[in-house]
This record gives sequence, structure tokens and C-alpha cells, in this order.
Amino acid sequence: MRPLGRRLATLAVLSASLVFANYTDPNVLDACPGYKTTNVHTSGSTLTADLVLAGEACNVYGSDIEQLKLEVTYETNTRIHVKITDPSSDRYEVPESVVPRPDADPSVSSSTAEIRFNYTASPFAFSIYRAATHEVLFSTASHPIIFEPQYLRVKTNLPDNANIYGLGEHTDSFRLPTFNTTRTFWSRDAYGVPTGSNLYGNHPIYFEHRTTGTHGVFLLNSNGMDVKINDTAGTSLEYNVIGGVLDFYFLAGSTTDPVEAARQYAEIVGAPAEVPYWSFGLHQCRFGYQNYLDVANVIANYSKADIPLETMWTDIDYMYKRRIFTVDPDYFPLARMREIVDYLHSNDQHYVLMTDPAIAYLPGGGYGPFDRGTQADIWLMAANDSSPFLGAVWPGVTVFPDWFSNKTQDYWTNEFQLFYDPQSGLDIDGAWIDMNEPSSFCNYPCTDPFEQAQEQDLPPARTSSPPDPNAPMPWGSQKRKRVDHSGDDLQNPLYAIQNDAGSGALSDRTAYVDAKHANGLVEYDTHNLYGTMMSTATHNAMLARRPGLRTLVITRSTFAGAGAHVGKWLGDNFSDWDHYRNSIAGILGMASIFHVPMVGADICGYAENTTETLCARWAMLGAFYPFMRNHNADTSISQEFYLWPTVAQAARNVLDIRYRLMDYIYTAFHQAHEDGTPVLNPLWYKYPEDPATFPIDLQFFFGDSILVSPVTEENSTSVTAYFPKDTFYDFLTLAPFEGTGANMTLSGINFTSIPVHIKGGAVLPLREKGTMTTTQLRETDFELVVAPDASGEASGSLYADDGVSITPATSTSVSFSYQNGTLAVAGEFGYSMGVNVSRVRFLGVVSAPTTVKANGQTVQSGAISYDKDSQVLDVTLDTPFNEGFTVQHS
Repeated sequence: MRPLGRRLATLAVLSASLVFANYTDPNVLDACPGYKTTNVHTSGSTLTADLVLAGEACNVYGSDIEQLKLEVTYETNTRIHVKITDPSSDRYEVPESVVPRPDADPSVSSSTAEIRFNYTASPFAFSIYRAATHEVLFSTASHPIIFEPQYLRVKTNLPDNANIYGLGEHTDSFRLPTFNTTRTFWSRDAYGVPTGSNLYGNHPIYFEHRTTGTHGVFLLNSNGMDVKINDTAGTSLEYNVIGGVLDFYFLAGSTTDPVEAARQYAEIVGAPAEVPYWSFGLHQCRFGYQNYLDVANVIANYSKADIPLETMWTDIDYMYKRRIFTVDPDYFPLARMREIVDYLHSNDQHYVLMTDPAIAYLPGGGYGPFDRGTQADIWLMAANDSSPFLGAVWPGVTVFPDWFSNKTQDYWTNEFQLFYDPQSGLDIDGAWIDMNEPSSFCNYPCTDPFEQAQEQDLPPARTSSPPDPNAPMPWGSQKRKRVDHSGDDLQNPLYAIQNDAGSGALSDRTAYVDAKHANGLVEYDTHNLYGTMMSTATHNAMLARRPGLRTLVITRSTFAGAGAHVGKWLGDNFSDWDHYRNSIAGILGMASIFHVPMVGADICGYAENTTETLCARWAMLGAFYPFMRNHNADTSISQEFYLWPTVAQAARNVLDIRYRLMDYIYTAFHQAHEDGTPVLNPLWYKYPEDPATFPIDLQFFFGDSILVSPVTEENSTSVTAYFPKDTFYDFLTLAPFEGTGANMTLSGINFTSIPVHIKGGAVLPLREKGTMTTTQLRETDFELVVAPDASGEASGSLYADDGVSITPATSTSVSFSYQNGTLAVAGEFGYSMGVNVSRVRFLGVVSAPTTVKANGQTVQSGAISYDKDSQVLDVTLDTPFNEGFTVQHS
């Protein structure tokens, strides 16, 4: 704590004893002098200027920097880049190797842009506004910019009752609270993923939605920060950042379609990666499988229960003394593990293992991953720059790979190729990386990691006897300038962000902020990038193992742009109804804003004990996570779906729905990869002019047209769901009803069902029922479901390829269009799907048709059925799905 330094004259009345707690008083900060603008120059689409301190310095958390550089670029007609830097020093910026910068269109000018930059010269303030309406979207008026070595502050006014979304990762409501809310960005191991806390990942992007449109604001800065939203004296949003530069991208979004903001953000951070078709199946894992027989029995039991299991996972249990790239020879012998992998692959199933970043520190030799890393000199170094930084993680005392070293990718790729070699190791199909904040169990100050590892019993001893090694299986036979941090207090900056890890110190339970990278950067600046950099390196290592094939890499810690390479799960949640509910906001944030769409929460909860009813409800909700995995902790009861009759039936029921929809969601992922269109949608994305949808985060759209309204209260068999003024159809009965823009109570929902509805206006390409693997599913015929809107029209699409190749040799893209009683199917059928369209189901047909034609030919009456109660007209076709066709009813 320290009083303000040199004060403005207007602050002279404040007591000299003013302390840290007062620094965030807006009256104090807003009275700082800010900057005045000089040397303004415009060239093409770029404006540059010098910003000079406009009065006596405030020095709130250090010395105000006297002169700054402003650069404003109209990069596209919908994006403005505003950057403020200190030209006198080499301040840290997010490296382009981590977040590549988007190209700018040199033909753009302020006169054609949809949003515009405006400024006042003295004191300098700027605003972003819509060109067509002059509506201000972002304004620093009356809030001077503060720019100090370890404190940057920018504040904007917001409308009352602002609809702000993003600023994650968090477990707050999807629409962020506007009263006294702080979103802190500092990656940490957040067991229990508490509400209102900093968590594993950092995505400093927000969308603001108004009935007049939706826009986005992205601050490209990886330093620790607090973003504060408050409505006590006029609503505002304030950035408080402890380093780096001010590097803003403003996105125009759209006045009519909120999804445009998401597409524009993808232009900056990259569109999401395409993932293998098989990865949309059910995944099973737990921390606590004691030995290889446990794993084998789980696989067998899913099969016996007729629950389709696509991928088996194994947590760190398989490792020898928790050391990565090892197997325990007594509990998980390599030969038996290879037998499991071979069995899975022979049955068109898959296998994924955990890999952590922390490498056991064993300088005596004999542990290849440590020895090879030491020889290559790729460890993150301690502040003294002469020895590796040491932490305490699962294997005991550990070192950490330095992802900025130009040798680390080769090292990591080599370790993957050695351990996961198909001929001599474990032929995994995907990778799971954890603890990559990076997490350490060492409390700061950790003066002796060896002592802390011993006190915490790391690595933990086995508590069971090893199995019979011959037991039968259950199925029978680069360089840049060093950033100048001289004079900076890295461990204890004067502005303390609200880090919830341990004591709150930045270095608590993670790599120290003064740890050094090979390129001269320090963890103080790059900490929030560690998880994403490990993710990218793992993605590259998997590509090297299987060139040309898509990867499935699931990570815990992410930064902006991570979704271009990997997916994630929402971390170590609890088996309770609060975490069940807030998982919906979590997946919406990742998939619809942050562009990490391959996302899910641990189904049935990770920590503590689930119940049969909670697990049944969660199995059904989890089937509408893009990434569907049941996973829990070693201290919890087992929760595999087959263990309870209710849960088993719920899983079978909902997996049937998920598998029927798999090509629909696969198509959505392809579209997301093409242009950033989200694969999940909050209701307000579809109904942007309906204020009742703005706060809803217990319902969501799976893809573009499937409305999911899960039961969210314990022991309840009903749910109150909101249905906008639109046409909807029950997914199971296909019966239509009209939403009235009001809540509706859906009752009689047993514990093996979940309310799912089709939004009017969709044509859905569904697979037929009843397969156990995605391989079988791809051999199953389609049926097309035509669900018209109120005007009697519908449309849809289907994308198909081999399901695994990054660049498929051939692909099929089909469009569906329905109007005036005619369904037209057209497209390019390059990839041979090898299946038929078995039938077309027309919904909302109010009376039996007199004539049905396919490709202009009358369909025989035996191939037609009509149900007047559900208003469903079924037309059997059994036509090869290798060319376009039409079906007409009248």
C-alpha cells in the first residue's frame, strides 16, 4: 500500500494518507490529467498521433508515462484497430507467433466503414460509433487514459442495463451482471470452478447487444487484468491492466444479425478447427481407474448396456509415479494397454490419454523426457537465468517446457512419437492436456519445492495391489528483444488484480512471474498464454504422428485464438445442480463468442458424489455439449452411465437423438471453420429484437435450429421454458405449436427425456436410429425432416467428407430449400456417402395431400403416410443420396 504520488491540484483536498483502497475510486482516477493529442497525421486508412501528458501526473500505481503513440487503422469496413504504445521502451506485446495479426484491407477508408473513430484532442478521448446512425458504441469521454509501467486504465460508458457477454473464462451468468462485477484475467488451477473468480482461460473479448445492433470489443493483451462493470453512477466498463500495451480491435457486428460479430471476431483470432467425425461420439473417463482391468471392464460394460461408447480415456492413473510419457509396469503394463487400444480400434472405437506439461525433475538420469529436455535446453528458467524453474506437481518436483524456445516443438513432437508410437507404444487417437495454466501445488513463496512435494506426498502412493498381469480381458481374446522490466516489481505490482489463487499473489500455485523464457520474455507477461501454447504444440505433435489427419486435442487453459487448434473442457466442476446449470453459460461463452466450439463440461460432475437423478439429467444435457464426456474424480463414487437403470436409459435415449443429429452438427462445425458462424447459439442470437431472450442461459440452440430446454431443478419433472413468437416442432413427436413470446411450463418430463424442439424454417438431415459407433452411423441412411416456418418455407444444408482428413480429397455440399410445398435438394456430390435418403418427413401439413411427386413422378400411395394429429406427412424414397432431387406435395 502506498499513497498517491504527485497529485493534481484538483486532488489537493484529499488526505495525504490516501491508501491503495482509494485508488480505484472513479472520482480519483477520472480526475487524472490524461493526455493531449499532437502531431496528428492521416495516411490512407491510418491515423497516427502523439499523446502527451496533459497535466501534473497522477502516478497512481507508478509513474505516468509522459508521451505515448496512437495508431488507428481502419482494417476492414467492419473493424477498427486502435493501438496505444510507449515509443520510448520495448514494452511487451502478445507475440504474433501466438496470436497472428489479421491482414488489413488497404482499400478501406473511414468514409466507407460501418463504424468510425472519433476523438477530442485535449484531453484526449476517443469514441467508436456506427456510421449510419451515429450511435456511440464505445467512449472514453470523461475517463482519462492512464498509462504507467505496470498499470493501464481505459474506461468506457455503457447504456443502462447493458447486455454484456464474454470476458471469460468464467462461471457467471452468460449475460454478465452489471453491478459491482469484476472479471479477472489470470490463469489458475480453479478446482470447483467458483462463480465470480478467475479460472483457467482468458478471452478478453466482449459483445454488447442492443436492440439497435450487436458489436464487439477485443483487447489483445495477455497481462493480468481486472475488467470492472458497474452501474452505481452510470454504467461503465473499465479495464485495469498490469502491463503490456493497449491493443484494441473494435468490431461493427451488425444491426440485425448478432452472429456477424462472431464472424468478425473469427477474422482476428482464427476460425475454429475442424475435428474428426468420431469425436462427436460419447467419451468416458475418470481419475481413479486403478489398473488396466478397470479400463477394460468399463469398455465392456458400456457394450453390454447397449450404450454407444465411442472413445475411452485414461487420466494420470496409467503413469509410473505420475510421470508423463510412462506407464506403470505393474498396474498398466504396456502390453496390456496395447491390447486395450487394439481392441478399441478393431471395434471402430478410440482412445485418448492425459499428458501434463510438468516434467519430473530427475537430474540423476534415467528418465528420458527429462534427460532429453535438459540436453535440448528447453526448460522455463528461474529468475537467476542459470537453472530451471522448479515447481511441485503430481510427479513431485518438476520443470516446465518453455514453449517460446525454438527447440521445444521438436522436443515435444519427439516425445509424442516415441511414447505414442503405433508399433511400440500406445497408438492414441487424441490428446488431453491438463494443468497447463501452468499449475503447481507449491504455495508462494515456495522456497523449497522438494519440501513441499514431500509434505504433499507427491507423487501419491498407490493404494491398491496391482492386478494379475495375465488376467483375461473382459471381452475374451525464435528470438526477440528482451522486454525492459527494470524497476518493475513483478511479484507485487502496485495494482493487485483480484487473483483468487491461494494468497492472491501472482506467483501462487503457478510458475513464478519472474521465470524467464528463451526469447527474453517473462511469465509476468506471458503467463496467460502458457496453456494455449502447449495446446498448439500438442496439436502440432499429433499432426506429426498422423500427417494430414485432423486432431482432437482437449485442453484446460486457453487464450484468444485457441479454438483454431484445440477444444476444451470447463475444468474441475462439482457434482451439483449449480454446476449443471452454469455449464450452459460456460459452453455458450466458449462456442458462441470465444470460438472454442469443441467444448463440454464433465458430465455428472467431477468432484464430490453425483446422484442418479442428477446424472440422468446431466447425461441428457451433456448430449448437447459439442464435446460429450463423462468424467469424475478419484475421491468420488463411480458414475459411468450404465451403473444406474435410469441413467442408462437416459443415455440411450439422448444418444439416439445426438447420433441422428450428428451430420447436422458436423455441418455446423464445417461452417464454423469456414467463416466463424457459431455452432451453439443463445436465444438472443436468433431473436435479437426480443428483450426477453437477452438474459436466458438455461436454454440454447444446438446448431442453428435445435432448441434445447433442459430440466434444471432437482427432482422436478417440469421446466419453465421461453418460446419466442415463432413456429416450433417437438423433436420426438414432430407436432407443431406456436410460441407466443412467453414462458411455457413443460410438464411430465420423466428422468429419461429432455425437451428438444425444432425451430420453424429448418430442413434437417437426420440419420436413422440405432447405431453403436460413428462408423456404423456413417453407413446408415438419411431421412430429411422439413419443418416450415410461419410463411411455409424452410432451408438447410449438409456437408460430408471422409470425416478425418484436414484436406479431404472429395466432399459433398448439399442445400435444401422448401417453399410452395416443394422440397428441392441440390449440391455438389463429390464425396460418396454410400447411403440412401430413406424418406422425407414434412411437418405442419394441415391436411392430407392429394398428390405427392418425386422428381416429377407420382409417388405410389403405399409410400405415403399422413398423421393428422401430428400433421406429419411421410414420403418413403429409398433413393441413393448421390444427386439432387425434388419432392412435392399438394
